[in-house]
Amino acid sequence: MAILLQLIASGVAVGMIYAAIAFGYQLTFATSKTLNFGQGEALALGALFGLTLVPFVGYWLMIPLVLVFGFALGAVVERLGVRPAVKIKSEYGWIMATIALGIIFKNVAENVWGRDDLKFPSPLPETALEVGGVRILPMELLIVAGALLMMLAVEIFNRKSIWGKAVVATSNDIDAAGLMGINTQKVITLSYSISAMTAAFAGVLVAPVTLTGATMGSVLALKAFAVAIIGGLESGLGVIVGGLILGVAETLTGFYISTGYKDVPGLILLLVVLSIRPVGLFGKAVIKKV
Repeated sequence: MAILLQLIASGVAVGMIYAAIAFGYQLTFATSKTLNFGQGEALALGALFGLTLVPFVGYWLMIPLVLVFGFALGAVVERLGVRPAVKIKSEYGWIMATIALGIIFKNVAENVWGRDDLKFPSPLPETALEVGGVRILPMELLIVAGALLMMLAVEIFNRKSIWGKAVVATSNDIDAAGLMGINTQKVITLSYSISAMTAAFAGVLVAPVTLTGATMGSVLALKAFAVAIIGGLESGLGVIVGGLILGVAETLTGFYISTGYKDVPGLILLLVVLSIRPVGLFGKAVIKKV
């Protein structure tokens, strides 16, 4: 039982990283029905930028600077990659544009920070804590708490601020929001900025427990996309549940079967959800008006 609880605890930490990245996918899809397929590169750039700042300002003061960096990066992606494609009503243009920008960001990262993986210093002790017979790293607790706080902060922003309410209105009906005088283009830019900001924040959360490099976000972003599909692209709760399911499934499979098969349960679940409930576990079916 102790081993099972240990595996679940580790899976929860991994799953919350997936959820944080998937939350970014959910933000942009809600407002514009588009996704940033360079989300993994935003995570890697956030981690590498944070690694550069840590020696000068420390881990905790580095975080707000990385958030600003991620926010600006998201605005660049929307302005250069998404807006032109949406403007000409290109159905797939934004997909290729965000992928292309992601490749550019990866090449920039490799030229600035090199191709070798780097060690990110941990702000917390690396000695595991024992809670109820389960050994948990302090950084794993920080990952879970940080991801939840970030998503909660975005939710409060959406409910309490003028711009947040504009995001919600645009998500509900972009045409009606435009008729109400809301600048939906700025709202979409804002959603991309917040999306990349969450990815950059996820980067500095996960970096101390892994290696930091230009390609560190590629696999994480793909799994987070699977989480978004499983949970529902328009459900914040869905991405949390989907992330936890995938994270725990991976750790259990890796321990009890083989690490070579740890990705299989998530892919099987993805296929099952797509065949039975394409909108995701918590998604809502859309009824088109004619």
